[in-house]
Amino acid sequence: MAQLAVANSFMPQYAGLDPKVRKGVEAAFAKFAEHTHAGLHLEKLNSAKDPRIRTIRIDQSWRGVVLAPERGDVYCLLSVLKHDEAIAFAKSRKFTVNQAIGVLEVRDQQALDEISPALEKAAETSEERLFEHLFDKDLVKLGVDRELVPLVRLITTEAHLQALEKYLPEPQYIALLALAQGMTVDQAWAEVAKCLASEQPPPMVDPDDIVTAMRRTPEQVVFVNGPEELREILAHPFDTWRIFLHPIQRKVALRASYSGPAQVSGGAGTGKTVTALHRARHLAAADEGTRILLTTYTKNLAEALGKQLALLIEDEGIRGRIEVNNIDSVAYGIVGEHHKPGIAGPDVIDPLWEEASEGLPYSSTFLRREWEHVVLAQDLVSEEEYLACSRTGRGVPLGRAQRSVVWKAIATVVEGLREAGRSTFPQMANEAAELVGKPRYDHVIIDEAQDIHPTQWRLLRRLVASGPDDLFIVGDPHQRIYDSHVSLGALGINVRGRSAKLKLNYRTTQEILSWSVPLLGIVPAQGLDDSADTLDGYRSPIHGRRPVVRVYEDLDAELDGLVEQVRRWLDDGVEPSSIGVAARYNYVVKKAVDRLKDAGIKAYQVNSKSPGIKVGTMHRMKGLEFRCVAVVGVDENSVPSSSAVTAEEEDPKAHAQDLQKERCLLFVACTRARDHLYVSYAQEPSSFLPA
Repeated sequence: MAQLAVANSFMPQYAGLDPKVRKGVEAAFAKFAEHTHAGLHLEKLNSAKDPRIRTIRIDQSWRGVVLAPERGDVYCLLSVLKHDEAIAFAKSRKFTVNQAIGVLEVRDQQALDEISPALEKAAETSEERLFEHLFDKDLVKLGVDRELVPLVRLITTEAHLQALEKYLPEPQYIALLALAQGMTVDQAWAEVAKCLASEQPPPMVDPDDIVTAMRRTPEQVVFVNGPEELREILAHPFDTWRIFLHPIQRKVALRASYSGPAQVSGGAGTGKTVTALHRARHLAAADEGTRILLTTYTKNLAEALGKQLALLIEDEGIRGRIEVNNIDSVAYGIVGEHHKPGIAGPDVIDPLWEEASEGLPYSSTFLRREWEHVVLAQDLVSEEEYLACSRTGRGVPLGRAQRSVVWKAIATVVEGLREAGRSTFPQMANEAAELVGKPRYDHVIIDEAQDIHPTQWRLLRRLVASGPDDLFIVGDPHQRIYDSHVSLGALGINVRGRSAKLKLNYRTTQEILSWSVPLLGIVPAQGLDDSADTLDGYRSPIHGRRPVVRVYEDLDAELDGLVEQVRRWLDDGVEPSSIGVAARYNYVVKKAVDRLKDAGIKAYQVNSKSPGIKVGTMHRMKGLEFRCVAVVGVDENSVPSSSAVTAEEEDPKAHAQDLQKERCLLFVACTRARDHLYVSYAQEPSSFLPA
């Protein structure tokens, strides 16, 4: 009796197909679930690199690619592509079982065959080979396929190895890269072992048993039991993909225990949030009495986490052990147990800073940042403490007399807030930390950690007792869009030896990534563990169209162009809810919504629950995902925003940090797109855009 399996990598691809093609896929493969496949016409291809590959007709233009193992009676749907692309994909791939860890692997054998002559030529003129110091048995021990060993022997430089990355199975590339970087065989094995689905490799691996390899890696392949389950999977492909764990993510999320705080970093779309969600479920399922806080920076992001958690955990008992809340709400609740907090809005705080800066050589912005990033961050309560403190991260040196002047200005603002019965969110976090008393949770999981302020970190540290699995920290310094720059070590949170970095982007195509990453500039980001953080090795296995960039005479013409682009997406069958529009300023957001509505297109701001195209500021796009994204107003006068950048003559370091923050903001907006990215501007482009 035939059984159908679906590759998890197919889910985001399926979600991006036109509705008509999706219906064809569902109709064709429903026959498998009904255990009758006589009419499916699985076609074997001549000259395919893997004889087990088949194709299936979806309609006149589209074909599915299926892996049909020689034993096991399982058919695995790998991809659905246009006819010529499907044939090319099917003929080029080869599927094998990793002999070291037993997982299913795929490689682009055709590309490797085409590259081989160039490697041979380079090897002939080189006196050294990259892996000449290793025996064949060492390579095989680490899972390198015996068929690939001759090719590996030709590699002369690490650059040549990196050029092969996208054609090799990931576990094999990880092993080779570790060896190339000077690791021993045992050290390289420790890196490969991170790809294991379980704690230990299987005792025996049958190289011909593809089906067992599939079952051994459920995070790669979903086995379908009956037509109802198939319909459920295909009805919610995006949801299935959003909670899917890659082997390396699985190793991080489902580890039995960490001896202390653990950190997961990685670029946009690498599955950090999914890893955090699975970690929450893993800890909640392990102990009926456990108390878990899953938190993040903003209310909107917390709501998104809650929705994803509901998709992941059906058991209400397990889900009930996890509190999902943003950190400001947590602080508000703790302070509210003692008195009703009053939050100072711009109408209260801005005039106080303007008044405090009058007659001083320091602007209101400088004073405010000094308060937030030095005084509150270090919880300084007296002038003496401020005079003696370190001001790491601030670009303008202050002598003792100057600090005294600044302290008095800050003190007038603090007093003004006290008299008004108000406080800022960082102040409230500090107050909450003092009021916590004893720990309230067994585990705290933090998403978007790069935007958490030091005062909020102080509260989080006190909410859970130090010990195994206390803090699980997830973030990406390349997506830092607020002013928080922290050192976990300085806060007493040591993650050394318990850090993992994710490099595969599962959301955005490689074409969008290749265009977006240069937006960040060349300055390495500051990691939470005091080390520089780069995007080396950051990539996507998904490919698509290159981003489109358009220039217009003025904003009105640009908005007309936006309407035309959105119409094209809608005419191509893209659902309105799968389209997002981002702008730097709220007034442009409102104009875009009005212009789309005037054109008869349903569009709403992102905080609206009405179905339709979502339009929001770049800040509001954080944490959201769309099939198609239009980023408008990326001109020289808007990005970077002059009001968000400190004058260089006032504080060079703050100026540089502000510019980088604006770069990160544009990068975040662009990487919300899964399949299509459209960027536009009027007259002159932002200096951040590629030439």
